[in-house]
Amino acid sequence: MLTIRIMTIDDYDAVIDLMKQTPGISVRDADSRESTSRYLERNPSMSLVAESGAMVVGCIMGGHDGRKGYLQHLIVLSEYRRQGIANALVEHCLLALEAQGIRKFHVDVLKTNPTAAGYWQAQGWQLRSDIDRYSFVRSGDENA
Repeated sequence: MLTIRIMTIDDYDAVIDLMKQTPGISVRDADSRESTSRYLERNPSMSLVAESGAMVVGCIMGGHDGRKGYLQHLIVLSEYRRQGIANALVEHCLLALEAQGIRKFHVDVLKTNPTAAGYWQAQGWQLRSDIDRYSFVRSGDENA
């Protein structure tokens, strides 16, 4: 039986394992336990895990800046895909963001992850060509 529930920091190890097992997903210093704990505290009830029995088989992290919502790390183990788990995680996350008054959402997809790009496009999300995202890492650490 599949269950979707709010992610807690106790799920950290299972979620990091999912990330490491999933091609196209990068694990960076920003994904540390400490950073993840801050993110979950700042964005309560917006990050979720999908469980089959006691095993975490999917996750999504969601948050907002007060105006726009951001979805990150949508992952479903390959053997659990094509069962509607990703769609259910996204829907639960969007509902949690909407409950906070957020109506516009963004997701970043690495150009090296065509599977993710195909998923989001198939769900009706639009690839933007009107903006470029610039990043700056103060420490100079490329893995931040």
